[in-house]
Amino acid sequence: MNSQLKRLFVFAIAMLSIAVMAQDMSYRMPPKEIADLILAKPTPTVSINRQGTLMLLQEREPLISVEELAQPELGLAGIRVNPRTFGLSRETYIANLRLKDINTLTEHAIEGLPANARINNISWSPESKYIVFFNTTASGIELWRINVADRRASKISNRRVNDVISGRGAGYSFITEEQILFTAVPDNIGTMPERPLTPTGVVAQNSRDEAAPAMTFQDLLKNAYDEQLFDYFATSQPVIWSPEGERLVGQPAVYSSLSPSPDKTHLLVQTIQRPYSYLVPLNRFATNVELWTISGNVVKTLANNPLEEVRPIGHDVVSNHPRSFSWRNDAPATVFWVEALDGGLGTSQIPHRDAVYTLSAPFNGEKQLLLKTVMRFRGITWGNDRLALYSDGLTARRRIRTFRFDPSNTNAPAELLFDRSTNDNYADQGTPHTVRNSFGRMVLYTGRSNSELLLTGDGASPEGDMPFLNRFDLRTKRTTTLWRCKAPYFETVVNIINPERGIFITSRQSNEEPVNFFLHDLNRRRVTQLTTFANPYSQLLGVQRQHVKYKRADGIDLTAMVYTPEGYDPQRDGPLPVLMWAYPREYTSAADAGQVRGSRYRFTRISNGSPILYVTQGFAIMDATEMPIVGVDDKEPNDDFVNQLVMNAEAAIDQIVGMGIGDRNRIAVGGHSYGAFMTANLLAHAPNLFKAGIARSGAYNRTLTPFGFQGERRTFWQASEVYNTMSPFMYADVIKTPILLIHGDSDNNTGTFPVQSERFFAALKGNGATTRLVMLPFESHGYVAKENIMHALYETNAWLQKYVKGE
Repeated sequence: MNSQLKRLFVFAIAMLSIAVMAQDMSYRMPPKEIADLILAKPTPTVSINRQGTLMLLQEREPLISVEELAQPELGLAGIRVNPRTFGLSRETYIANLRLKDINTLTEHAIEGLPANARINNISWSPESKYIVFFNTTASGIELWRINVADRRASKISNRRVNDVISGRGAGYSFITEEQILFTAVPDNIGTMPERPLTPTGVVAQNSRDEAAPAMTFQDLLKNAYDEQLFDYFATSQPVIWSPEGERLVGQPAVYSSLSPSPDKTHLLVQTIQRPYSYLVPLNRFATNVELWTISGNVVKTLANNPLEEVRPIGHDVVSNHPRSFSWRNDAPATVFWVEALDGGLGTSQIPHRDAVYTLSAPFNGEKQLLLKTVMRFRGITWGNDRLALYSDGLTARRRIRTFRFDPSNTNAPAELLFDRSTNDNYADQGTPHTVRNSFGRMVLYTGRSNSELLLTGDGASPEGDMPFLNRFDLRTKRTTTLWRCKAPYFETVVNIINPERGIFITSRQSNEEPVNFFLHDLNRRRVTQLTTFANPYSQLLGVQRQHVKYKRADGIDLTAMVYTPEGYDPQRDGPLPVLMWAYPREYTSAADAGQVRGSRYRFTRISNGSPILYVTQGFAIMDATEMPIVGVDDKEPNDDFVNQLVMNAEAAIDQIVGMGIGDRNRIAVGGHSYGAFMTANLLAHAPNLFKAGIARSGAYNRTLTPFGFQGERRTFWQASEVYNTMSPFMYADVIKTPILLIHGDSDNNTGTFPVQSERFFAALKGNGATTRLVMLPFESHGYVAKENIMHALYETNAWLQKYVKGE
C-alpha cells in the first residue's frame, strides 16, 4: 500500500472513529448498589404549625422522567417558563401530605387531596387553621386549602394561578385567616402569540460611550417576539379570595410583588415596566412601586426606577435607585426602603453607604430618615417601637455587623452588638428568634423584661458544628447557653414553641440515624421523640466514616470526611483506590480558612451527585475535601489560586495515603460546577497527582466570563493574567490525565453554559488528551431526570473503574 493510500486509510478510520464516538447512545444503568441508593424513598420533610401542636409530613415525589423534563419550556428574561401552566418549569413537588398530632403522636391522612398530586408552595395560615398550597396539573396551577380541623383538602378557586413572576416567593399572601391574595391568569387572555414566519427586521443594540458590563446571563429576551411572550405569560390579575367569593384588585399587569400591610388596609405593589432589555434579566427591568388601598386604589407612587442595563460590576455594587421596599412588621402601615448614598458603588470612599427611609399611612407626608449605615445595608429585624436590629456589611471585606437601634428616636446612636468576618464561623452569635405580634407578623422575641434575645445558630467550633439555643442579655451583653447539641448527634433547633417555658422542637441526626424530630421541655428536663423515620440507606450501615484533620504546606488547617467500605481494614486489606471530591472557597484570612466546618455527626444523606455512592464499588471516598484559597498581604485570593489549589490537593493526598487507606497511584479527583473547574485546573497544573478526573457542569475558559465569576469581581481587562492562569482551557495541550466531562445541555447557570464543556472537550481532543464528553438531554445545572441521573452515574463509575482501578 503506497503512502497516499495509507494516509487515506488512516483518515477514513479516524473519521469513522469520530462518527462512532459522537453518535447517540442509549441510556445505561449504574451498578445495582448505586441505583438502589438513588431510588430509595427519601424521608418526609416536616413543617410545624404556629402553636407547636401539629406536624405536616411532606412526602416528596420520586425522580421525574426525561419525558417530563422534555416538556415545552420558554427562556424569557432570565427565567424558564412552562407555557402550559403559567408557572416556572423544572419545579420540584410533594406527592402526599399527612398530619401528625404532636401531643398524641398519631398520624392522620388528609382527605380530598388531588389525584396524582404535584404540590408546592405550602404554607400554614397565620393562626394555623388552614394549610394552603398549589397543585400543578397539565393545564395549569390550582389553589388548594386544607381545613386542619377536619383534615380535608379542597380546591378553592377555579381560576388558574399565574406563578411566573410574583410567585417566585410564596406565590400568595394571607390578608386574614380567611382571605388569600394571589395572582391569576387574566380572564380572556387569548392564545399564546404565534412566532412570525418571517422577521420584520433586524435586532440591533446600541452602546454610547457608557460602560455596561454584564454577567453571562442565560435565557434573556432576544427579539420582539420574545417580548410578546414575556408580556403574555408574565401578566397577571391580583385576586383576593375568601369563602364569600373572589374580588379582583387593580388591573392586569406584570406584577413582581404584592404585599399586604400588617393592618391589612394597604398593598405594596411593584410592577415591571417597559422598555425591556436583551442584555439583563427581569430583576434589572424598569419597576414602578406604588401604595394601594386594599381595594386597589392607588394612594402614592414611591418610585419609578428605570431599566438598569448600566451598572458597574464589583463587590457591594447595588442599584443607585430606591430598593428593598417592604413593610415594617411592628407597625400598622409603615413602608421602608433603602437608598444608596455612594451612587451604588462598592468602592467609593464615603462616610455612609446607605440610608433607610420610612413613610407611614396615610402616606401624604415626606419620607423620614430612619438610619444611615457605614457599610452596605443588609437588613432589619423589627421588634417594637423602641427596639429593632439592623445589619450592615461589605462583601469585599468579608465583614458583617449587627446593631441595636431605637426606631422612635432617630437621633439616638445605634449600639453595636456583633461584629465578625463572614468567614469566621466560630464568632457567629446566631440568629435572633422571632414571634408573631398582634398583626401576625414576625418580630423579635425580647422576653418578659423586653431586654433579652434568644439566639439559635450552628455553633461552629474546633470540634465541628454543635448547634445552640442561647439567651443574650441586651443590658449586660452576656450570653447564657440554654441548650447545646451533644455528641454523637447533630441536633438543631427548628421551632421554639414557648420561649418562656423553654419548650422547643429539634431535628436530630447521627452517622447512622436519619433526621428525626424531638420535643424538648427544658423546665421539666424532658425530651420526647416525635418521629421515627427509618434509615432509607440501610445498605450503607456498615460503611466506615472518619472526620480527618491535617495541614497543608503553609500550615493552614484542613479537614475532609473519609468513607471506606464495610469491613475494610487498611492493615489487612491494603490501600484502596480513592475518589476525592471538593469545591474551592475564597478567604481573606488564614485563621478563617483553617476553621472546622460541618459536623462529623450528620447523617450520610445520598444525593444523585454524591461521591459516597462509589464506596459501594470498592473506593475510599474523600468528601468535602477543603480547598481554601486565601488572600494574603492585601492580595485577592485568586492571585495565588493555582499554587494554593495544588497545595490543598497535595496535603489531602498525603493525609489519606499516610492513613494507609489511599493508594497514591490510584486517586481520582472530581467536582461539580466550581468543583469541576477545580478538577480541570488540578489536572493541568499537577498532572502527576491524579489518575483521572470527573468534571460536571463546569466552566473552563474564564475569557467567556469576562466580567467576573464566583468571588472574582475584577474584569478580564483588569486582571487578564489571573483569568488566563485560572483557565484550564489555556492548558489543554498539557492535560494528559483522563478526564470525563458531564454537562446538562440546557444549563442556564451564570458562567457554566454548555459551550464551556463543548469547547474544552474540543481543545482536549485536538491536543490528544484522553477525554469523554457526555451531554445530558434537557438538564440544567443540576440533574433531575431519572434516566440522565442514572446514565451520569454509569459513566462516572465506568470511568473510575477503567482509569483508576485499571479494570
